[in-house]
Amino acid sequence: MLIKTYGSAVYGVDATTITIEVDVSGGQKYFIVGLPDNAVKESLQRIESAIKNNNYYMPRTKIVVNLAPADIKKTGSAFDLPIAVGVLGATNQVKNAERLREFVIMGELSLDGAVQPIKGVLPMAIQARQEGFRGLIVPVENAREAAIVNNLEVYGVSHLKEIVDFFAGKHALTATEVDTRKDFFDNQALFDVDFNDVKGQENIKRALEIAAAGGHNAILIGPPGAGKTMLAKRLPTILPPLSLQEALETTKIHSVAGKLPSNSALVSKRPFRSPHHTISDVALVGGGGMPQPGEISLSHNGVLFLDELPEFKRTALEVMRQPMEERRVTISRAKIALDFPANFMLIASMNPCPCGFYNHPEKDCSCPPGAVHKYLNKISGPLLDRIDLHVEVTPVPFNELSQKAIGENSAAIRARVIKARAIQSERYKDMETIHANAQMSSKMLREVCHINEVGEKLLKRAMEHLNLSARAYDRILKVSRTIADLAASNTIESEHLAEAIHFRSLDREGWAG
Repeated sequence: MLIKTYGSAVYGVDATTITIEVDVSGGQKYFIVGLPDNAVKESLQRIESAIKNNNYYMPRTKIVVNLAPADIKKTGSAFDLPIAVGVLGATNQVKNAERLREFVIMGELSLDGAVQPIKGVLPMAIQARQEGFRGLIVPVENAREAAIVNNLEVYGVSHLKEIVDFFAGKHALTATEVDTRKDFFDNQALFDVDFNDVKGQENIKRALEIAAAGGHNAILIGPPGAGKTMLAKRLPTILPPLSLQEALETTKIHSVAGKLPSNSALVSKRPFRSPHHTISDVALVGGGGMPQPGEISLSHNGVLFLDELPEFKRTALEVMRQPMEERRVTISRAKIALDFPANFMLIASMNPCPCGFYNHPEKDCSCPPGAVHKYLNKISGPLLDRIDLHVEVTPVPFNELSQKAIGENSAAIRARVIKARAIQSERYKDMETIHANAQMSSKMLREVCHINEVGEKLLKRAMEHLNLSARAYDRILKVSRTIADLAASNTIESEHLAEAIHFRSLDREGWAG
């Protein structure tokens, strides 16, 4: 007997519906066809044990399982559940089997029939709704994630027997419901850290406020213990809240990568990813046999923090250059090419030299001659050009550390950032791909960043003195436009340009001796 069930396969951040055809007929052996990987091929052993251990009948005749369309590769263990239900349906052990066409079913089976959580449920739910399925049956741990999608019945199950009884009418499953908006907005402003925890460092707070207001990349240079990591970790607290569309995009990526916590729904806060400096190129950018998102995609709509930037492998840093410009990464394989979004803010930190005390106000640098240049040269010029703000972080003196006065909190800074972003949203309302000053093209700079004669002379002197590249020139204009937006100024004044030029420390002649 032939029976059809429906599953879903994730490619990139989107899903494709897979028809699972199960035919039980005379003969011997079990076959799975339709380009399955090893995890899918092994599913029949898990399914056989799960069926027998729950007192169902596993046929000893020929079983052919076809995963259609048969020309795209199927990966992972999430096909266990729809195949198992198909086998039971083909042997008349699932009553009302005609209802199977109304549902997409996905889940991994344990040998005792328990259903284990899977990855990529949100794209599966979106695709199921688009194709007109009535509902989605997934592991109970993934049910809230799928229930974000409206107009789709989502049932969470924990055991194979629950599904069989559900179709037989013996057991009623309760559809999972999530108040997406309430869940989303209630958690947006809940942070464990705040900028008022930071003593002193007003100049650095100002730089990060500018970075947040315009979506600019920044690098913090300073000795150990100056507070670089502490400041970077607080950056998400001043970024504008995620919109529902951004939250959905971010959740899809984390779902595909299996990074969503159990029983979670929408990602409500901007991601903050901080990979270790030993990370490989593929783990950073994404890839693998069946390409998966890397850290730059996991930080989409959020912050990618690279602590001790010169310690990262140069090859890993260089592959970031194109995604930083295009805000997406394309991973190509012989039979498939996938796009992953990568619209992130890069925040990096570094010591000024190997010992960490170059330019320290109190401690002497113990590095040999030329070591500072050599250390800085670990970061390529093209990568530094793509970083808008170069900020020197100095140690906080004791009298500032011991102050009991509480500094400005993140909420106050965030309010200014949101106002500046609102100005930019109005400015770029007719452009689909541009939402912040950092995303402007060179052509748009000429239209948006008008400077007066005094400003032109100031910028010319800076270009000649610092020997800046054309890209660095563009970065200064973008940052000065953001500073003007923070000041609610329609024009870029000379003081805005001066502050933007001040944040190009690594371009300064003689900075490294």
